[in-house]
Amino acid sequence: MLYQTKVLVDDSKKPYLFTHWDLTLLSINYSQRRLLFPLPKQDDFSIDTLLQSLKDSLAETLTIFYPLAGQLVTTVFEDEHRCTVHIDCNKGQGARFIHASLDDVTVSDILCSAHEPSVVHSLFDLSNGEVSYDGHTSPNLSIQVTELSDGLFIGFSMNHVICDATSFWHFWNVWSEIQRANGKPVSISNLPVYERWYPDGYGPNDVFLPFIHPDEFISRYNPPQLLKEKLFRFGLKEIQKLKSKANEHIHDPNNKISSFQAVAAFLWKCIIRANGLTPEKATHCSLAANNRSRVSPPLPPNYFGNSVNTILTTTTVGELLELSLGQVGELLNKSVRNYTAKVVYDNTLKWYKSPCVNRFGALADSGVNDIVLIASSPRLDMYGNEFVGLGKPIAVRSGCGNKLPGLVTAYAGNQGPGSMDFEICLTADCMNNLESDVEFMDFASSYGSC
Repeated sequence: MLYQTKVLVDDSKKPYLFTHWDLTLLSINYSQRRLLFPLPKQDDFSIDTLLQSLKDSLAETLTIFYPLAGQLVTTVFEDEHRCTVHIDCNKGQGARFIHASLDDVTVSDILCSAHEPSVVHSLFDLSNGEVSYDGHTSPNLSIQVTELSDGLFIGFSMNHVICDATSFWHFWNVWSEIQRANGKPVSISNLPVYERWYPDGYGPNDVFLPFIHPDEFISRYNPPQLLKEKLFRFGLKEIQKLKSKANEHIHDPNNKISSFQAVAAFLWKCIIRANGLTPEKATHCSLAANNRSRVSPPLPPNYFGNSVNTILTTTTVGELLELSLGQVGELLNKSVRNYTAKVVYDNTLKWYKSPCVNRFGALADSGVNDIVLIASSPRLDMYGNEFVGLGKPIAVRSGCGNKLPGLVTAYAGNQGPGSMDFEICLTADCMNNLESDVEFMDFASSYGSC
């Protein structure tokens, strides 16, 4: 079922413009996340009533997040060998809503599998290698509600060129809030801000790509068949131990290593050790950085779109494994502290001078195994997405897009405040090495152990 929306606000009648942060992601797979809910045991529960409520509230939510119901449009300037891309908010097929069933799959099959069951990738629409550029012909948002024998998955596929993880979960949060209102008027205080950000001296006419054909900047990628995914839990107690250990010799309160940095340092060391690389080889840890608070003046937290870059820290494999947890944490902490508004601004100007699109497929196809890419954030509100008729989710998972060895996706944990979950992708041999690492398993617990 497709949901189209004709919004009355003036902005929806105008082309929805992209910034350079957005355009760099045209060759990235759709963002995919799914929430798992146990089916209610009440006798009066009706899946038909729930589905209708989800559809009605989705249609209302799309009047607020109207770019997601539009269609990508490219304008080509052949004489100048360049193009621009925007969204026509009143064109296209709208958002897609799918209802499916997997009666032979249970909640425990999902939660207790040693590794991510391959069947869960079928719980998403747009899982055949679609990239953001395909929003010219495919929906920019597709939601698949899949009934299990004793549970229900709600899976999102959202065009990454339109929003980052912050805006992705912003949509979820507002949708669930509207659905909980059950048709009654609701005042949304956290409305999306669509005003685009450009550096001083630049404007929308300066945002273009020096290409006239998608083959010049779009590459596609299918993850290797032997790639394994597994979710690991870090409880508050274990995180506090890692943070305390990382800060043992840190005396400057301004340089204290955060909980997330301590866990990131631990993951970097353990994953690279599991990869068995030679000591002289360079290794990198990439952290996702939200730019909203880093530009000057800062953007509002509810700025809708992409406003993210990566913070890269580099050393050698030998040094990484020899350094203490605190020393590796200091490397990450220094990189984060050095990622200032000036760096964001300078990186932006570099893009304007030489516009480009990130080639994730090229990185993945290179067989790189020396980098740990930590994406998303445990600060995002995932478990607050409560729906009438379902309650709160009990698990969050990702789809099959944008996967490569060394990718780590960070989630808020469901073990209480302060806990974190990390979905790790590795080759089969490296995953076996990681799970056999006594130090790693002293701090991490596996979802496959229930």
